[in-house]
Amino acid sequence: MEHTKKTEDIYKLSLEYHRAYPKGKLATIPTKPHNTQQDLSLAYSPGVAAPSLEIAENPENVYQYTGKGNLVGVITNGTAVLGLGNIGAEASKPVMEGKAFLFKILAGIDAYDIEINTEDIEKFIDTVKMIAPTFGGINLEDIKSPECFEIERRLRKELDIPVMHDDQHGTAIISSAALLNAMEIAGKRMEDVRIVINGAGAAAIASADMYLKLGVRKENIIMCDSKGVINKTRDKLTEEKLRFVNETSARTLDEAITGADAFIGFSKAGVLKPEMVMRMAPSPLILALANPEPEINYDEAKAVRKDLIMGTGRSDYPNQVNNVLGFPYIFRGALDVRAREINDKMKLAAAKAIAGLAKEEVPEEILRAYNKKSMSFGPDYLIPVPLDKRLLYRVASAVAEAAVDSGVARIGYDAVKYRKYVERICRERCYVSDKIR
Repeated sequence: MEHTKKTEDIYKLSLEYHRAYPKGKLATIPTKPHNTQQDLSLAYSPGVAAPSLEIAENPENVYQYTGKGNLVGVITNGTAVLGLGNIGAEASKPVMEGKAFLFKILAGIDAYDIEINTEDIEKFIDTVKMIAPTFGGINLEDIKSPECFEIERRLRKELDIPVMHDDQHGTAIISSAALLNAMEIAGKRMEDVRIVINGAGAAAIASADMYLKLGVRKENIIMCDSKGVINKTRDKLTEEKLRFVNETSARTLDEAITGADAFIGFSKAGVLKPEMVMRMAPSPLILALANPEPEINYDEAKAVRKDLIMGTGRSDYPNQVNNVLGFPYIFRGALDVRAREINDKMKLAAAKAIAGLAKEEVPEEILRAYNKKSMSFGPDYLIPVPLDKRLLYRVASAVAEAAVDSGVARIGYDAVKYRKYVERICRERCYVSDKIR
């Protein structure tokens, strides 16, 4: 990151923020009365034997008598921390605490951060499996590619609770919502859209898979990695990259971009040049998601194409593709119907719910939060903004309903009752920052 006075100030402020008492960003609090001898007898010995015996008789009772059903494990080994790389388990803890923090304030979900000090796939998987009974769901985070694919695949198969690697699927879901709405604005059909994806890591592969499920044709996706276009002449490709080998004469990003309807970047700053943008199809979409600096600067790209639709991963430009639009609410919906997994139908439901919300009238409180006079569906407002509280109900309910419809939910879903339940969560358990402002 470029060293500036602003970044230096943020660095110092962040250190002060994190070391202020109590240190870190998370703590545990009791949820039951604890002021009398009777309270303590019920909370621990001898009363605690009663729920333990009930669970021993029927393991599903764990959801009735413990916090498992509202608890997510945020688990990493610190090998691919966003913008920081392989910094290790301990150095990743502030980031994982932050993720758990967001689960709580945005969706009322309790979360523990777990940092596992190994790069060995089998040891990591075994550790997560052994601690899984603690949790109602597991959010894998910041695990490097290609190991992350095997880790998630195995854990999804071997556990009966929702497991999602957010770096893969969170980005795929949010970028899919942006893609859906951008192509609608541009008047293009998904089956006709030609996409160039720059980057072939976890987020890129998962996003490409998601775009196929939206109706994009495989032959219309050109994927590039650091060595150029992934094509049939390449050798030593990973299993994941092999799935996106295409017949094309293009060998570089510069050659592939001509005539593309969308460029979606999961790579590094500066790789997309203004002259490349000029050669894209009419009303092109650019999602330049490299952080902290995008593949092409927003203002630079907009200067060469007035018909351009663009988003980045940054909050200081329109159309921020931010995983916070998805993961708290996806897990909220999955937990609330005790889903055994987060499947493709649930992910698609989340993407469509996010896309749909952008087409609704924006409440005054959101306009005030972003110091805007107006915000309405269009090139500069493809997806909702992160502070949109409506995401909680819209996304969580869509995910819960999809879980029931796809047969992975343990309990049912009633739309009317669920709305009241989520509104209560919003009132009592999250958005604590409202009380501060």
